[in-house]
Formats: sequence, structure tokens, C-alpha cells
Amino acid sequence: PGWLLSPAGRPYLDSILHKNQRRVFGLLERPALPPALAVPTVTYKLFLAGRSGVGKTALVAWLGGSPVPLAHHETLGIEATPLFWPAKPCASGRPVLFQLHFWD
Repeated sequence: PGWLLSPAGRPYLDSILHKNQRRVFGLLERPALPPALAVPTVTYKLFLAGRSGVGKTALVAWLGGSPVPLAHHETLGIEATPLFWPAKPCASGRPVLFQLHFWD
């Protein structure tokens, strides 16, 4: 569980942070890792659906490290937010980079 804060996991965490805040990546961007630390990327697309005003956009903003909107503004259409998260599954013992595409 504490792998990200260990010396082995710190370079992966640093690749998604900027000034101790989560970096915001565009749809075609990804974290830059040195070739020695290259890891496979596992991509998931997560579609959030629900009634208006329940907090779907606030949840995605909170997970992505962006400021959570204080006032309710209806999302028009679909807003896609990419989120990267490095992890080291216990079964494989090899780090992977999860790429989560939140569709809100």
C-alpha cells in the first residue's frame, strides 16, 4: 500500500505531480517516464451517469486534483477527463500505469 511513497515508487508519483498537485493531462498526453522506468499502461473508460446536481463533475474534479466547483453548473454534453495513477499490483510485482478516462 505504501509503494508510491517508497524510493522505488516515488519516480512514478513524481511523473503525475507538479508542485505537489496532480498534473492535468490532455486527452493525448501522458506522464513522461525515463526509458528505464517505462511501464505498461492499462486503460479504462469510466462513464458516469446520474441525475443532475448529484456531484458527478465534483467527483471527477476531486479525483483529478482539480478544484471542486462550489456552485452547480450543468455539464452540457460529455466532458472527458483523463487521470493517470501508477500502481504495483501484488500479484505481478511489476508497476503499471492506470489511465482512467472519466466521461461525465
